[in-house]
Amino acid sequence: MHKDCVYKVLIKRSVCSASLDIKSFFGFESTVEKIAMKQYTANIKRGKEIIEYYLSELISEGVTEIPRWTPPLQPPLSSDPYTIAAPTSTELHTASSSDISLGADKLDADYIERFLGQLTPIQESCLIQLRAWLQQTHRGKIPKDEHILRFLRARDFNLEKARDMLCQSLSWRKEFQVDTILNSWMPPSCLQEYYAGGWHHQDSEGRPLYILRLGQMDTKGLVKALGEEALLRHVLSINEEGQKRCEENTKIFGRPITSWTCLVDLEGLNMRHLWRPGVKALLRIIEVVEANYPETLGRLLIVRAPRVFPVLWTLVSPFINENTRQKFLVYSGSNYLGSGGLVDYIQSEIIPDFLGGDCLCEVPEGGQVPKSYYQTEVELENADHIRLWTDTIYQSAQVFKGAPHEVMIEVVEESSVITWDFDILRGDIVFNIFHSKRTPLRKDTSTALPELNNVQLIDRSWTLGVDYSMVESPLTFREGESIQGSHITRWPGLYILQWKAYGSAPSRVDDVISSLPGSAHTSKLMYYTELLASHDFRGSMTSLESCHSGFSQLSGGTTSSSQSHGSSFISR
Repeated sequence: MHKDCVYKVLIKRSVCSASLDIKSFFGFESTVEKIAMKQYTANIKRGKEIIEYYLSELISEGVTEIPRWTPPLQPPLSSDPYTIAAPTSTELHTASSSDISLGADKLDADYIERFLGQLTPIQESCLIQLRAWLQQTHRGKIPKDEHILRFLRARDFNLEKARDMLCQSLSWRKEFQVDTILNSWMPPSCLQEYYAGGWHHQDSEGRPLYILRLGQMDTKGLVKALGEEALLRHVLSINEEGQKRCEENTKIFGRPITSWTCLVDLEGLNMRHLWRPGVKALLRIIEVVEANYPETLGRLLIVRAPRVFPVLWTLVSPFINENTRQKFLVYSGSNYLGSGGLVDYIQSEIIPDFLGGDCLCEVPEGGQVPKSYYQTEVELENADHIRLWTDTIYQSAQVFKGAPHEVMIEVVEESSVITWDFDILRGDIVFNIFHSKRTPLRKDTSTALPELNNVQLIDRSWTLGVDYSMVESPLTFREGESIQGSHITRWPGLYILQWKAYGSAPSRVDDVISSLPGSAHTSKLMYYTELLASHDFRGSMTSLESCHSGFSQLSGGTTSSSQSHGSSFISR
C-alpha cells in the first residue's frame, strides 16, 4: 500500500475515534458546534502527531503495506469479577447533574475540573475502569467518583491494588455501619469536655481546618475512662464529618475540595503522652484511618513541637503511609509565626488565639481527666471485647470444601418475602435456596461449628426431591461481589439459604475440619437476611431493597427498582 494511502486510512480511523454526539436543542446549535469543533480540531491535531510518529516507525522498519482493518468480534462477557470492562453510557455513575459523559471511555472536562481536579488521560481511564468493575460486582452500591479517586491516588493508580484496598474498605464500612455514625454516635460527656479537638473554619485553599491540641490532652486519662473503642469511634466520626465538609466546600468554592488540613498543637507534650496503652491506641487509630480514609489529609501542620517529639515520631511514623508523611510540616518553638509559617497556609484572621492570632477558637482546652471517670480494668476489658458496633446487622461465615454454610428461616404464611444481602470476601460461592417440611436434625449439634462460623443444617441422609426441594436454580458468585436479592415464598415451612464453595465435591466433614489449618479451600462471606411479612410487601419490588446496604455518605445514588427486580428470585 502506498504511503499516502496508509496516511489516509489512519486519518480516517482517527476521525472515527474522535466522533462527538452533538444534540441540537432550543437554538443553541451554533454554540455547541463551536465547542465541538474546538474539541474535534484538538483531537485531529493530536491524532496526526501520533500517526506521523508511527508512520516513521513503520517506514524505518521497511513496512510498505498494511492489511485493511476489520472490526474484531465482540468477546463474551467474562464471569471473572476482576475482568475490568468499560461501562456503557447509561451505566456511567453521576455524582452531579454536571457530570455529562462524552462516551464510555471519557468524562466531561468541565465535570473533571469542577469535582475531581487535574487528571491525566491514564488516570481518567483508571477511574472509569474501576468504577465499571464496581458497577458489575456491587450492584449500584458504589461510591462517588471522588471517593474512588482517593483509593486510586493512594495506590499510585495501580488498578489491582486500588481495587483490593477499596473493596476491603467498602466491606468494613458495611459491616460496622460507618455510614450511620454521624447520626448514631453521641460522644460521651468525658470526650466532649476533655478531647481537645474540633473544626475551625478553612485554610487558604478552602480545605476544612481541624485543630487538635494534642499537648493539652490527657491521653492516658481518656483511654482509662473510655477505652480504645470509644476513641476510635470518635475519630471515625471526625473523618466522616471531614468528608461531608469537603463536599460542602466543593459546592461553596466551585472547585474540587477532597481533603482537609489538620493543625496539631504540641505545646505541653511530654513523656506521659508516651504511655504504652495510649501509644497502642494511637497506632490502631492510624492503621484504621490509613486503610479507609486515604488521601483525605491535605496537609498536617505541627506547631510548638517539643524535644520529646522525635521520640513520638519514631514510634508512629512507620505506620504512616509515605504519601501522607510528605504532607507533614513541623515547626518547633515559635517558628510558625511570621513569613513561612502558618500565614502561608491559613489566613491570618482565623489563626487561633492560643497561637497568637486574633480568632477566638472554641476547641476544648483539654486538661486532666478526673479519676472519677476512670473505669475498672474489668469494665475496660469487657468494653474492648465488645469491639466496635456490636449491633452490626451482618454476620460472618466461613465456607469449606464439602461443608457449606446454611441459614434456616421459618415461614408461617405464603407470599412472605425472604431478603438477603451478602458480600463474598474470599473465594467463589454457589448460592442456593431450599424448602423443606422437615426440621433439620443437625441444628445445634456437633456438626454446627460456631467457633468456625460454619453451620450445616441439611442432614446427609436427606434426599433431594423427597425430604427437601430446590426452589430456584443455584447461582455462582465470584470473590469481591456484593449481592442483594429476595425470594417470594410460595409455601409455608422451612427455607434454608445455602452458601457452598464453588466446585466443592461431597466429602466427610471430619476430613474437612482436620484440614482447616492453612487450607487454601476456605471461602468467607458476610451476610444479612430478613423475612418480610406478605402484608408488608404490598407487591412493590422497590421495598425489597435492603435499606442497610447503601453507602449514604459515599454513594451518588441507590439501586433502582429495576436492578432490584433483576437481582431477586421469585418462586413460580
